[in-house]
Amino acid sequence: MSPRQVERESAIPHPRETSTLYGHREAETALLAAYRSGRIPHAWLIGGPQGIGKATLAYRMARFVLAHGQPLASAVQDFETLAIDPDDPVARQVAAESHGGLLTLERTANDRGVMRTVITVDETRETIGFFGSTAAAEGWRVCIVDTVDELNPNAANALLKILEEPPQQSLFLLVSHAPARVLATIQSRCRKLRLRSLDTDDVISAAAGAADLAPTDLALREAAEASEGSVARALTLMGGDALKLQQRTAAMLARLPQVDPRELHTLGDSLPTNDRVALAAFIDGIDRWIAERLHADEANANQNLPRLARLAEVWEKIVRAARDTETYNLERKPLVFSVFGWLADATR
Repeated sequence: MSPRQVERESAIPHPRETSTLYGHREAETALLAAYRSGRIPHAWLIGGPQGIGKATLAYRMARFVLAHGQPLASAVQDFETLAIDPDDPVARQVAAESHGGLLTLERTANDRGVMRTVITVDETRETIGFFGSTAAAEGWRVCIVDTVDELNPNAANALLKILEEPPQQSLFLLVSHAPARVLATIQSRCRKLRLRSLDTDDVISAAAGAADLAPTDLALREAAEASEGSVARALTLMGGDALKLQQRTAAMLARLPQVDPRELHTLGDSLPTNDRVALAAFIDGIDRWIAERLHADEANANQNLPRLARLAEVWEKIVRAARDTETYNLERKPLVFSVFGWLADATR
């Protein structure tokens, strides 16, 4: 489970319902300029830390393209942002998941109502019918993958096939918390757009608007300052216990590969079985620590390839284990020991 899942289940608006974008003006300008040129790349890999507005930007771009299908039109050339009126029919249809020109691939619940751990190949194959031969005649087709990190191997290969031969007037917006981990063959077919973490004031504004909080709330400011630019993380940290838990986790991560079993027991005891927010805070801290190291190694990928591979493999194991723990309401302490054991081995 991720902080983003927690916020969605807490009645905080989904990115498809969010009209305001905080920060990321440079990225928005890049998308708008590419579209107005009439030669926009058919696929974009929108990467960056979790909870900073990547999906919000993707939906903002999708609404704009679906509302303004002629990139060279004089009206489009005059726009300075991707914003459209929330009352525009396109905006209402996207929010209601009823627009025929938009397909979203994200994890869904299975027949038993349990959230799947991955985006499946059958769901990904929906893109084949969606991007049919009539796409050009009927206007733009936009596919948002939120997130591409959650595609299973077969699903990733299915997506790759259509990226290799994109139909006319097709646009893929692939959201990724760890773009370096995305299949190289998918990366090579995308224009990369990396988003930076938000500044504290933007985090406060976005979190206040999403959760109906006062921007002057002292707890919100404390959480925002500790969030490292992530709105999702700030909302998760709004509870003092969650913030303390992440600080304790960060201190233990800083000492890897050394691990103190007593500290692991203490950390495990601070994760009650039914406390989903605490689990999200713990996993978010782990995710952030690994993502930072993967990003740091990207510049020298050839030299650090073995380390990148080990960390990427461990990350996948942690994500699966965390989802199983949340889905089946398992004890948290075994997860804590497993996570730190895997990370200790990967960092030796």
